[in-house]
Amino acid sequence: MKHTATIRIALRALRRNKLRTALTMLGIIIGVGAVVAMVGIGAGAKAQVEAQIATLGQNVILVMSGTTTASGIRTGWGSAGTLKVEDADAIAREISGVAAVSPEVRSAMQVAAGNQNAMTQILGEGADYFTIRQWPFKSGGSFTEQDVRGANKVCVIGQTTARTLFGDADPVGEIIRIKQVPFIITGVLTPKGMSMMGSDQDDVVILPYTSAMKRVMGQTMLRGMNIQAASADVLLQVQDQITTLLRQRHRIQPGRDDDFTVRGQQDIATMATEQSKTMTILLAAVAGVSLVVGGIGIMNIMLVSVTERTREIGIRMAVGAHGSDILLQFLIESITLSSLGGLIGILLGILSSYLLSTIAHWPTMVSPASIVVAFLFSAGVGIFFGYYPAQKAAALDPIDALRYE
Repeated sequence: MKHTATIRIALRALRRNKLRTALTMLGIIIGVGAVVAMVGIGAGAKAQVEAQIATLGQNVILVMSGTTTASGIRTGWGSAGTLKVEDADAIAREISGVAAVSPEVRSAMQVAAGNQNAMTQILGEGADYFTIRQWPFKSGGSFTEQDVRGANKVCVIGQTTARTLFGDADPVGEIIRIKQVPFIITGVLTPKGMSMMGSDQDDVVILPYTSAMKRVMGQTMLRGMNIQAASADVLLQVQDQITTLLRQRHRIQPGRDDDFTVRGQQDIATMATEQSKTMTILLAAVAGVSLVVGGIGIMNIMLVSVTERTREIGIRMAVGAHGSDILLQFLIESITLSSLGGLIGILLGILSSYLLSTIAHWPTMVSPASIVVAFLFSAGVGIFFGYYPAQKAAALDPIDALRYE
C-alpha cells in the first residue's frame, strides 16, 4: 500500500472522532504551552539580571571588606571594616592594569531639603566612581578630585531622590542636609533602575568619600572599593594581583582566610544568574511533567483505538496491507496528535508569556530555540508513546482480527 493512502486513512480516522482527538491533544497543548511560557519567564529573569549587572559598568571589580572568620563564624561581605583608604591608594599606585579606583563607604540616612525629607542611601565615593559605573548626568556634573581631597560639602543625587525632594525642578545648586550638614548638589544622575539585589539605584546621594567619612558617618575604614580594569583581557590578572597585594598589606598568613572579598564582573554575573538558571530548569521540569502526562494520554487513546478498530485492521490486512502499513498508520495518528497539539501549545505559550509581561509585568523572553525544542519534543512524545500501540496493531493476526467482535 502506498504511504500516501496510509496517511489519508490515518487522518480520516482522527477526523471521525473530533472530540476525542481534541481532548487527547489537550494534554500536549497544556504541556507545550507550559514549557514555552516557563522557559520564557526564566529567560526573561536571566536577561533582566544580566542587564542589571551591565549597570555596574565595564570591567568592574568589587572589593568588599569582611568574610573574616571569627570563632568559626564567617562574618560576610561588608560586615567588618577591614579596608583602608591606603589600600585603595596602593591598588591604584602598584597595579598597572587598574584604570580607576573609587574607595567606598555607605549607609542609609535621612536627608532633607526645605520642608521635604526622605530616607535614602548615602554613598561616599571617589571622583572616578561615575566613570567606573559609566553613569552619565542628566544635569550638572560630578564633584572633583579636589573636592575629595578637601572633603568639601558637595554631592550628586539620583533621579528618585531628586524627584522626592525637589519634584520636577532642577536641583543643581540647591542644598540638602545630611545630619544637619549642608551639601551643595553639583549634579543629577540619569536613571539606572533596579540593582541586581532589587534596590532602587536612583534613590541615592553620593558624596566624596572623605566628606562622608569625616562629616557624616564618622568612620575611618572603608566598606569596599569599585575598581575598573584597563581592559577585559587583564580583568582576571588584576583580580589576582589585588588579592595578593591586600593579603600582603593585611599580613594574612598562608592558609588563613582573607578579610576581604574580591569579585570580578563575570563572577558577579555568574552568581546572580545561577538562581534564575535554577528557576528556569525547575519550571521547565514541572512543565515537562505535564507534557509526559499528555503523552501517556495519547498512548491510552491509541490503545483504545487499536482495540476498537481490530476488525478494520484485519480487513486491511486481508486485502493486502502489510504490518508496516498498519504500524505507519497508527504512528502517523499519534505524531499528528502530538505535533498539532505542540503547535497550538506553542501559540498558547507565546500568548501566556505576552500576557504575563503586559499584565503582571514579569520579564519574559520567548526564544526561537525554545519554540523549536518544544515542538521537536512534542513530536518525539508522539513517536515514543505511539509506537507501542502501533506495534501492537501491526502484530495482530489477520484471522483473529477478522473474528474479533
